[in-house]
Parts: sequence; C-alpha cells; structure tokens
Amino acid sequence: MVTLTIDHQVITVPEGTTILDAAAQIGIPIPKLCYLKEINEIAACRVCAVELEGKQRLITSCNNVVEEGMVIYTNSPKVRAHRRNTVQLILSQHDCKCATCVRSGNCSLQKIANDLNIYDIPFGERIERQPWDKTFPLIRNSAKCIKCMRCVQVCDKIQSLNVWDLEGTGSRSTINVSKSRTINEADCSLCGQCITHCPVGALHERDDTEKVWDAIADSKKIVVAQVAPAVRTAWGEAFGLSPEQATVGKIMDALKKMGVDYVFDTTFSADLTIMEEANEFLERYKKGETKLRPMFTSCCPGWIRFIKSQYPHLVPQVSTAKSPQQMFGSVMKSYFAQSIGVKPEDIFTLSIMPCVAKKGESNMELFYGEYAGHDIDAVLTTREFTRMMRSAHIHPDVLTDRLSDSLMREGSGAGVIFGATGGVMEAALRTAYFLVMGTNPEPEAFRVVRAQSQETGITEAEVQMGDAVIRAAIASGLGNTRKLIEKIERGEARYDFVEIMACPGGCVGGGGQPIHDGEERAFIRGKNLYFLDEHASIRFSHENPDIHKLYESYLGSPLSHKAHQLLHTDHNAWQMPKKR
Repeated sequence: MVTLTIDHQVITVPEGTTILDAAAQIGIPIPKLCYLKEINEIAACRVCAVELEGKQRLITSCNNVVEEGMVIYTNSPKVRAHRRNTVQLILSQHDCKCATCVRSGNCSLQKIANDLNIYDIPFGERIERQPWDKTFPLIRNSAKCIKCMRCVQVCDKIQSLNVWDLEGTGSRSTINVSKSRTINEADCSLCGQCITHCPVGALHERDDTEKVWDAIADSKKIVVAQVAPAVRTAWGEAFGLSPEQATVGKIMDALKKMGVDYVFDTTFSADLTIMEEANEFLERYKKGETKLRPMFTSCCPGWIRFIKSQYPHLVPQVSTAKSPQQMFGSVMKSYFAQSIGVKPEDIFTLSIMPCVAKKGESNMELFYGEYAGHDIDAVLTTREFTRMMRSAHIHPDVLTDRLSDSLMREGSGAGVIFGATGGVMEAALRTAYFLVMGTNPEPEAFRVVRAQSQETGITEAEVQMGDAVIRAAIASGLGNTRKLIEKIERGEARYDFVEIMACPGGCVGGGGQPIHDGEERAFIRGKNLYFLDEHASIRFSHENPDIHKLYESYLGSPLSHKAHQLLHTDHNAWQMPKKR
C-alpha cells in the first residue's frame, strides 16, 4: 500500500495505482480526453496533467503511478493554466461548430472546455479536412478529430482489425485508414466500436433519418418497422429513463406517432432464425459436417464481414440462415405484403438496430418471385432513433405501451436474449433439444453459455442432448473471435457449434447504442434481456404461435424450398476486401 496526499487529502491505495485512479477514489475527477483504461494509456492529450510537489514540470496522471509520500495538486494555478492552454490548442485544430455536431451535449471536449470557462481561442485555427465517402455506413469527419488515438487502440487491441493508423509526423500527425487505403478498401467490420469510444464527433454512423422521414411522407409507401431486442435495453438512456420505464411498447408507440404504418418486434424473426438455424445445425451435425470444424452462427453482420476478409476459407462453415433483420425484411415483402394485399415494392422496410454493420447488411438484395430489391430499405441505430424522437418533439412522458401489429406480434424470451452474447446459442440449444428429444428442456438448462462478467470474451461449454454431447463456444469482440478461430485452426480445440458477436458483450454493446464515454454498459444491458426472458410467457422459439402460422400457411416447414428462397443466403454473393 502507498500513502500520498492529493489536494490536501491523505489517501492510501495499492501500489501500482495511477494518480488518476487514486484521485477518483476520493471524489476528485481529473479531466481526460484520450484515456481508456488498459486500452489507451498514452497521455496523448495531456489534459490530465497534475502538479507534483518538488517537481518543476507537470506530470500526466493517467499513466504515472503513485509513490510513497507524493504530494499532488490537481487544480493549482499552474495546472489550470496548463489545462486551459492545452484545451485551447486542441480547439484550434477542431471544428467547433457544436450546434451541428452529432455529439453536441455528449462530447468530452465540449464538457471540458465549458468546465474550464473557455470561450475564446487565442491561437490561429488550422482545421484538417480529408475526403470521405459519405455513402459508407461509417463516417469520419477529420475536422473533428483530436488525434487522441482511441479509435486506433480500440480497433487494434479489442477488435484486432487495425483499420486505423497514425500517419505523418510532428504537427502534421493525423489519423487515417491504415496502409494508405480508403475505407471502402479496408477490412472494416463496421462494428462501430471506434464510434462509441471516440470522445468527440469525429466518428459517427451515416445518418439515414431523412431517408426515413421521406418514406413516411410518401403516400405511396407503406412504412413497416422492426425493433431489435437490444434497442429496448438502451434507448431510454438518452432520456434518463430506467429499464422499467423504457419499454419496447413505448418504442412502438413513438414509431406510430412518427407516422410509421406497421410496427413489429424483431424477436419474432429471432424466433424464425432459430427455427432455421437450429434445424440446419442438427442436419449438419447428423451428417458429420461438424466433426472437423464447427458451424458458426450468421446473425451478426460485423462477424460476417470479419470472416469474409480474415478467414475466407471458413465461410462455408457459416450457417446459411439470414440474420433476424434480413428474415423480417424477406417476410415483410412476401408473406406480409401478400396478407395486406400490396406489392413488395410499395413496402418500405425500416429497422431500428443497435448496430452500424446492419446498415451495410441492408445493401443485400432479396430475389423472390417477381420481386428483386432490398430486404431492408433503411436502418437506424438506437442513437438515430432517439434523435428522430427529439426532432418529432416526442417526449417519453406522452408514450404508452403499444403492442406490435398482428400477424407477426409474438416473440419468445429466447428471441429476446439474441441481443446478449451467448443468447443466440442458448436459444438455438433450447429448440435443438426439443427437436432431438421431443420435449422441452428446463428454460435455464443452457445458461452455462452466458457470459459471467463484463470481461468474459470467450465461453466454452459441453451440453448433453440425448446420447450426444454438443461442444459449444461463444465469443464476443473480434479480438476474442480471432483467438478462438486460431485455436480451432491449430487443432487445439474442437467445437460443433460456435456463436460469434462482433461487439463486446453482444448487440447490447453495439456500435449504434447510446454513448457513455469511458463506461461499458453491455453486461448490465444484457442482464435486462435475461430478466425479460425469465418473465416471458413464451420461453422457446418453437412455441411461438405466429411462427407456427407462418410455416403452416406460407413456408411449409423449416429448411423447405420456400424457406431457403426467403430465409437463407449465399455468403459468396458478395466479397469483402482481403487482407494485404
């Protein structure tokens, strides 16, 4: 233990504690911009500098550890002058048009500048402006970048893709796509983790809200919306609502108030995905196709982009089942269109998703019958949805719980947990067990596949199913995914079924969720989904009555010819840039 004094308060902390963390323990929040614990501790911004008694130069608190007898001042005249000067220099190279910035009101730089009473910039402005393809789902505004290196470190250390890099030297240093590539040439998975870890508005998703408003205003279009399970765990954070207040029913009501014609819960198509994927897994397993390599889940488009660019030889091991988003789009433009007597091309399919990669996935086309077009016409992230609510002057206080529209209303608890890492696997195993044994397992029988903590990146389990033992693995975060695949490739592990989620914690930690700088909420949000599952009236995908009606009246059976036409995909139909 080490004893020191910070701002006249004596504190004892474990050896190796940073000055920043020590100060936080006694309620002194030292401002910081670039720091991310164990990810980016490089003191690039120098905003966290403090004064150490007896030392002429200030020291950074984020990467200097405490020493016995230290006397630290976090707000001395010397520190305040340095901090103001540093932030003013940063602002001189930052586009300060905050009113038109997507992060206005939720920007670390803006808050620090306000806290320091900075209302003028005494330095000449030098704003960097790099070209960018504004049609790409991920947008980078170089004029906002403060060179904090967070995006570089998150992409390198957490997601292992190395999409971003530092280029140039000295005052001309900047961040850009690595290896002199454009973003379209890069092997970006569109996980969006760089967005959620950027402290300013330099990175954000392509905004598609006006496209949706245009569709709502078009009298010839019938706008049909779906809401992903993970959205309900996070949308209320933008309005300060508790999980109990921020129900999915209120999302449905908000969409109706905006002018959306039909609203549905993606848990319906999550159940549909399980019917196809569980049956596909059992078919592959019985044929012995999983003896050498496992079948991988296909629900996460960030993961699909990853495997296609990093391990293209493993693409045949991926389930051919479309994601729940795509399945819903396919069913909307076939089964649903037929039921309400409209042409598929007159339906505008909208998805509210926790994910940026879903925007890329919506580019995929549906070819069925005489219709050729997109399964999904527009994808909004959770952040875009809450911005649309504000722009429509819809306050949560006026919302009531509204049911989804009929025909595809029901969803099971198994469909709800799709949003958490391990949820797809657990839902699939519940139904696979029923298909093998003819009876339902206990709903909690496969909870062994759930992440045990925020830090859980890889989970392994063996589950008994009749005479068979199914070896399962679950990975969340692409860095963990790479570790798992390399382990499989080296022959150090063998699995039958593997679930992958690109974002740490699963969709609940998606790149389109509300941003809380320096705070990870995926595990807490995931607990909310498991709570909803526990209290759901239907716990198994195969017991969803609306799914039964869909198969009986339209699809026939799982893996039928029509099901393959509508609900399955060819992963070779499009290519990802390969590694150089």
